[in-house]
Amino acid sequence: MNYFLIAGEASGDTHAAQLITHLQRLDGDNRFAGLGGEKMQKAGCRLYQDYSQMAFMGFAAVLRNMGKVRRNFQIARQALLTERPDVFIVVDYPSFNLRMAAFCRKHLPNTKIVYYIPPKVWAWKRRRIHRIARLCDEILGIFPFETSFYAQYGYRCTYVGNPTAEQIAAYKAQHAEITDGDTRPTIAILPGSRASEVNHCLPTMLSAARKFSDYHITVCAAPGLDDDFYSPYLSDRETLTRDTYATVCNAQAAIVNSGTATLETALLNCPQVAVYHLACSKLIGLLRWAQPLVFSIPYFTLVNILAQTEVIRELVANDFKAEKIVNELQRILTDETYKKNMLASYEHIHSLLGEHSAAETAARIITSIHK
Repeated sequence: MNYFLIAGEASGDTHAAQLITHLQRLDGDNRFAGLGGEKMQKAGCRLYQDYSQMAFMGFAAVLRNMGKVRRNFQIARQALLTERPDVFIVVDYPSFNLRMAAFCRKHLPNTKIVYYIPPKVWAWKRRRIHRIARLCDEILGIFPFETSFYAQYGYRCTYVGNPTAEQIAAYKAQHAEITDGDTRPTIAILPGSRASEVNHCLPTMLSAARKFSDYHITVCAAPGLDDDFYSPYLSDRETLTRDTYATVCNAQAAIVNSGTATLETALLNCPQVAVYHLACSKLIGLLRWAQPLVFSIPYFTLVNILAQTEVIRELVANDFKAEKIVNELQRILTDETYKKNMLASYEHIHSLLGEHSAAETAARIITSIHK
């Protein structure tokens, strides 16, 4: 079969490359083309555009690069018409991918469209669910609750597994005894993957952690940021590491910027407090009061969303203050019952997600839809 894939950022490139690998194993007579990154290319995909020319975050960045955005749509449309794929697979990246799915449905009506890792419509912009279901032949989700969420609207979404759970299970299997080589009690800090997140969050996170003089502080660096980027923030007391999993496994507590890292920390069994900076925090604090009118769910972190209750404390916007982080760390480090309940909830989340391969399950479904 002829496959065309679009992944517009680093994580999507990773997931798409894994999917390509499994599709090759299941369907030997195939061809892959698309827009993505180096991992997709190494997996055997012919690239029409690299995602580094596509990954613009935020409204201002999109405006500044509007010419490139238009050019990317032009490249993608022409590539689709050239390749005329049997199956068009879009991976996350909804602002771009939903428009391309609509283009494909109009101009290539015989092509099957698959959304692998669909947008988080259960969190916000819920109305998009109708457009996604109308455009796609298969919706393959990575959170188990997405199945019932789509079913509420009369649509089908198949849970294929969670790549984060799969990745951590593989890491644990390869590292039977996980150690970072440091025997001191440690507070781990995961300040985010983007420069703007680190700039906004790390100073407050460090300010809180430094209140615990008996604990060493380890800051986990993001893959895309150089060590020098962190230097202005760190004192002689802190260590910068790129071995995040080992650090989190051995830490007594973690301060984590909300995102996939909170789920990773939970699956690595480390007690945590989640934080997130938002511009105009006072306004957002008011929105939190009116959250049912703005957001579709009561929580911000994946851990609490999956558990459907507050497992970890969320300090977001106006609540993101050093003194509140200190209070929560103190509770984690001294209240054994509180910590045990948190770890028990982690086990429940782990059992919900399972450890089977999302990419392999997705590949099996995809190879069957065109038969």
